[in-house]
Amino acid sequence: MSLLSRARTLAVVMLLGVSLAGCGYNTIPTLEEQAKAKWADVQNNYQRRADLIPNLVATVQGYAKQERDVLTAVVEARAKATQVRIDASQLTDPDKLKQFQDAQNQLSGALGRLLAVSENYPDLKSNQNFLALQSQLEGTENRIAVARRDYIEAVRVYNTALRTFPSVIWASTAFRGNKPMAEFTAVEEAQRPPQVKF
Repeated sequence: MSLLSRARTLAVVMLLGVSLAGCGYNTIPTLEEQAKAKWADVQNNYQRRADLIPNLVATVQGYAKQERDVLTAVVEARAKATQVRIDASQLTDPDKLKQFQDAQNQLSGALGRLLAVSENYPDLKSNQNFLALQSQLEGTENRIAVARRDYIEAVRVYNTALRTFPSVIWASTAFRGNKPMAEFTAVEEAQRPPQVKF
């Protein structure tokens, strides 16, 4: 193959690469990877929360020995939440995401009960370790909310690309195996208006 022929082949390959990039071929894989990265951030923040719980339980346990049921519920909910794992390949399965979400919601409820119990123990509420853990947990809950929001947005963009022109052409040809990703849904309690009683 002559130098001129190699140069032409290289030029054609480069032109083909530029035209493919310009026509949206890379859109679907790029958006899919962004959504997976956002999912990793969600998991990271849930893991951070799970890592804080043993210290919080130990601190409360020292002050509220009679609250064994609440402490046990938190430990069990944490164990269940850390067992339900979803890797990036399972993000298209809404049932798997629901299992994950249900386990995390159960843990959130147990933590809420644990923090409510702390109101009955003034010494616990003034303990510096407890206050620091409670503050870290609140910060982590905020991070979880932001990570979930970012994941939902990344999934929305990815799922939209699978159904809109011009990327729908690539979705139906080169990326035929790509399925829409599942999104978080609001828990049933959040969809009902709060009952106000006086």
